[in-house]
Amino acid sequence: MKYRVFIEQDEDGIYVAQVPSLPGCISQGQTRSEALENIKEAIAGYLESLKAYGEPVPPPISEEIVDVSA
Repeated sequence: MKYRVFIEQDEDGIYVAQVPSLPGCISQGQTRSEALENIKEAIAGYLESLKAYGEPVPPPISEEIVDVSA
């Protein structure tokens, strides 16, 4: 499965990654690539926990790009 991940740099320079379709699934790193690797681990743990407790796995968010230029 593929999930959309938002990565932002906070005021201290730390990169914070979050997954909108998995509420509370957030991680961080000193670099953008470290934050990305950490969020991959967080996603795996999140999904494993849902399965362990018999909870439904949220589908990934699909995204469309719409060109509105004339």
